[in-house]
Amino acid sequence: MRIATFNVNGINSRLPALLAWLERTRPDAVCLQELKAPQDKFPEAAINEAGYQAVWHGQKSWNGVAILARGEAPVEVGRGLPGDPDDEQSRYIEAVVGGVLIAGLYLPNGNPAPGPKFDYKLQWFERLIVHAARLLDSGAAVVLAGDFNVMPTELDVYKPERWVDDALFRPEVRAAFHRLLEQGWCDALRTMHPGEKIYTFWDYFRNAYSRDAGLRIDHLLLSPALAPALKAAEVDRDVRGGDKPSDHAPVWVELELEGRS
Repeated sequence: MRIATFNVNGINSRLPALLAWLERTRPDAVCLQELKAPQDKFPEAAINEAGYQAVWHGQKSWNGVAILARGEAPVEVGRGLPGDPDDEQSRYIEAVVGGVLIAGLYLPNGNPAPGPKFDYKLQWFERLIVHAARLLDSGAAVVLAGDFNVMPTELDVYKPERWVDDALFRPEVRAAFHRLLEQGWCDALRTMHPGEKIYTFWDYFRNAYSRDAGLRIDHLLLSPALAPALKAAEVDRDVRGGDKPSDHAPVWVELELEGRS
């Protein structure tokens, strides 16, 4: 079973690139972030025509998350991260696909730091840590997938000295990510590529992609029930070099599950 995450940076403006990638790689499930579209503007018909069904949580102009499933309907089991009933940002959705509980998330950027946006990021991260612990306690096979907006280590960022004060790399954020991992989650991409420079995001400015001046901020975390099934994890970085690309590339894992490949 192949599960992917892809920050599309505007689903309607990047739709041709998304559909081309889906046709070429045929993942079983995909988490999307930064839809940048209200609920009624999600391109459901085009997604269905590509062989996928979807659940999504849209928001006008900003944010927005979705989960796609190939050949079946994802069974939504939750939307919105628990812990703050007043939080109206569309950043979290859960659905079951092929017996796996998939949590698609778009963690806040948090810049400028310090400041209110950074405070919101840290609060959101705390809520995620609490909820992730509950997911683990359930014993379910779970994937946390999405744009976490954090580079966990210096290996995950081009020229880390330039990012010391950035909200994606500040010690508080990195510490929160490591606290999440310490619950028992498996960082799939790093597990399969220990010690390797591997990025998932390249800015549009200063020829970042051609210089490979990137960041690893898109992650797939596997619960202990799923970690033994991990067979591969990769970044489809060529998508970032395509026509009118997102500034992120898709990231995927291959899981060898009983009854599925």
